Amino acid sequence: MTLCRWIQVRKLQSALEESKMGNLKLGATLFCYGTEYARYQYDFEECVKQAYLAGAEGYEIVGTQMIPSYPNVSDDFLGLIQRLKAKYGIGPVGYGANNDKGMMHDRNLSDNEMLADAVIDLKAAHKLGCKVMRVQYMLSPAAFEKLAFYAELFDIKVGIEIHNPESPASPLMQDYLEVIKKTGSKHLGFIPDFGCFAIAPNKPHWMKALKAGVEESHLELAANLRRQGVPLEKAREELLSLGAHPAINATLQGMYGFVQFKSKDELPKMLEELKTILPYCFEFHGKFHYLDEDLVEPSIPYAEILSIIKNSDFDGYLISEYEDELYCGGTEFTRRQLQMTKQLLGKE
Repeated sequence: MTLCRWIQVRKLQSALEESKMGNLKLGATLFCYGTEYARYQYDFEECVKQAYLAGAEGYEIVGTQMIPSYPNVSDDFLGLIQRLKAKYGIGPVGYGANNDKGMMHDRNLSDNEMLADAVIDLKAAHKLGCKVMRVQYMLSPAAFEKLAFYAELFDIKVGIEIHNPESPASPLMQDYLEVIKKTGSKHLGFIPDFGCFAIAPNKPHWMKALKAGVEESHLELAANLRRQGVPLEKAREELLSLGAHPAINATLQGMYGFVQFKSKDELPKMLEELKTILPYCFEFHGKFHYLDEDLVEPSIPYAEILSIIKNSDFDGYLISEYEDELYCGGTEFTRRQLQMTKQLLGKE
């Protein structure tokens, strides 16, 4: 094969690969820099700047965290957003809504009150120019259904976040899927969080447990009990009877709660479940908990998840999301995560 022919073939292969990737763009939620922001090390502009330096093409803004006049967006804040977009070339593409059912001290908010709050968030997202709004499953399926009218009015796609311990196939998420199909609205969908595909223990939780005095053998036993499906209380009793340090209780709570994981053998099934909801996905949250310089997330199978998305016609953002459970700041970790993702997608 001549050099010219080889170049032509490679160009064709690259074009085919790009066509398979749909239009996957990479962003970051400014929540990644929450520790630095809370410590007054970063102001809002510095958060945007760091997302830009990390390689984000856009960012998610969590209203309650970073909008000074929340739930309203002031003209001054909008002006700041526009100036920063002109300066760094990136702006808000996603909006994290507030779905706090427990705002009242004596009762939970009703469905209609939760719906009203979601509409207020839609107005804020619209003013900022966001095309996607992430909501959480405290907003009931019934309220989510009623939100369709307002989502269409503001022309914003509203996605229920599928967050651990839920999964695409869990009964609650299937209820939301039923609503999406029932309404037929193109403005209701999902935002899966990569954390719900975890197949190994959360490394920061593991590190904190070791630091607190838990023996690694007890942590390994805890992980095995979780994989085997042993109930939480039974696992706790067994570990404590073996003399495990009491600090293992917090680690166990995570393993059975918001950072739970499944056996690696279940990964093919989980990926098939992802495929079934892909047509209804507006955005993905690229959750990560820890990244060494080797650019490998130890608990979440990024390569396998990205392969599914890459070979689909998904058109939207993968938003990097770092949860700073070690309170060390997210700047370097977010840079690594975007670098890792680009490498896995063949964008570097």
